Amino acid sequence: MIGGAGSVRIDQLVTSGTFSLDGGTWDVDNNVWIVGNDEECIVIDPAHDPAAIAAAVAGRKVTAVLLTHGHDDHIGAVGEVRGLLGAPVHLNRDDWMLWERVFPGTEPDHAIADGDTFDVAGARLVALHTPGHSPGSTCFYLESEGTVFAGDTLFQGGPGATGRSFSDFPTIIESISSRLLTLPADTVVRTGHGDSTTVGAEAPQLQEWIARGH
Repeated sequence: MIGGAGSVRIDQLVTSGTFSLDGGTWDVDNNVWIVGNDEECIVIDPAHDPAAIAAAVAGRKVTAVLLTHGHDDHIGAVGEVRGLLGAPVHLNRDDWMLWERVFPGTEPDHAIADGDTFDVAGARLVALHTPGHSPGSTCFYLESEGTVFAGDTLFQGGPGATGRSFSDFPTIIESISSRLLTLPADTVVRTGHGDSTTVGAEAPQLQEWIARGH
């Protein structure tokens, strides 16, 4: 049974570490999102600090670890997190080649496909495949709470970065236009880094992003 608004709570944990790609390394702060109630939860993008993530879960049953994409700042801690939480890890198959770079010879537990659903605490997350930042980038829409977990696809003020390997600006614009900006204007966009925003705050800027090219 799918619950109404307020049936779940959303906890945010900010963790710090590095992101490496194409021969460069940068310091980053990541948002870890925990969706559930006092008994069970889903963890989205458990980055950098397995002990802090386990402490935030606080003994609850973790029904799934959902990854928005396969960049190492989002998945580097997942090997240890998977052991600590005892939960299956889900990642869109188009990003498994990025997983392979971090965890050679292993695979996530499950592939995420567009439209997949994940139920927790009486609510339902729906996977939206939003390629561009990476081929398998996926957002998770929690309609009952009026929010979408956007990973690095959409931020306050613009799209996720597309200047590195496996990314493409026209593709991310198409994903944002067709999958995210079509959500209700008051939908809260919970990002992979930095502050949250809303669909209504970002939608008017689309043509400006296209004109500037990033």
